[in-house]
Amino acid sequence: MIRRTLAALAIAATAAVAPAQAADEINFGIISTESSSNLKTTWEPFLADMEKGTGYKINAFFASDYAGIIEGMRFNKVQLAWYGNKSAMEAVDRADGEVFAQTVASNGSEGYFAHILVHKDSPFQSLDDVLKCDQSLDFGIGDPNSTSGFLVPTTFVFSARNIDPKQCFKTVRNANHEANALAVANKLVHAAANNSESLERLEKTNPAARENIRVVWTSPLIPSDPLVWRKDLDAGVKEKISSWLLSYGNSGNPDADAKAQKILLDLGWAPFKKSDNNQLLPIRQMELNKDIMKLQGDEKMPAADRAAKLKELQAQFEEVSEQLAALKK
Repeated sequence: MIRRTLAALAIAATAAVAPAQAADEINFGIISTESSSNLKTTWEPFLADMEKGTGYKINAFFASDYAGIIEGMRFNKVQLAWYGNKSAMEAVDRADGEVFAQTVASNGSEGYFAHILVHKDSPFQSLDDVLKCDQSLDFGIGDPNSTSGFLVPTTFVFSARNIDPKQCFKTVRNANHEANALAVANKLVHAAANNSESLERLEKTNPAARENIRVVWTSPLIPSDPLVWRKDLDAGVKEKISSWLLSYGNSGNPDADAKAQKILLDLGWAPFKKSDNNQLLPIRQMELNKDIMKLQGDEKMPAADRAAKLKELQAQFEEVSEQLAALKK
């Protein structure tokens, strides 16, 4: 209830900056991976080019957390957004969203990695050192709707070891990627979740802080971030946006492409590629696996209820696994 109220307040506050959509307007949601001032600096050139290329007025929509962007799309305050995979899944399931494009890393990779960070001078040399679970350490975790900051470490680090972070650490603090990295660099927490893209970004914006950070755990590859629009967006608008976006930096015009690629590079990306909701299947698999592990350890739930719920989750997990296998054929 508190999170929904905060999200609603974030929407109301941001709506004053990004007005509701008119016939020729698009509100573009940008998840809060770092401070809004930093995000505005890197996103404004891209959004300005998008405005010129599509002919629509593009309004940047920032919120204090991921939920604010999801709720913004749900209530049609946001028509188009950059999400992580976990927040995109929530937007697809709860906010009438649809994946239509995917970012590509500046090095050409179609994925990135989650990390657990410690200070370079920390005595902790491995993940096992961080997970001694004597409630003496402070840990920074990501936004609950973050893929790399929350879902991936929860799945591959905590659920896989049947560890409850709140029982393991002295404190667990939710923050965006930039804040968690700086908290480690400044010794405000002993360890924190982050990702490879955020560290690359920090190398440019605050190299001194990056020098003070060491990685002790790296996840399997995570699919690159999706772009999502509302399914009910006009078909002509969708066509104009996707045509512009998928040719941005890849139009065949050397001068225009060089300029666009420089703007994308500042965002950490190369030209976009086409995508769809199938991109989210590995994330759905992780989310279901996390829920299954959590339920298996829930001794408070009556055994019959737990068994019924586990059967339901297992069926969903198998269905998603079959869909993934079919895509790989």
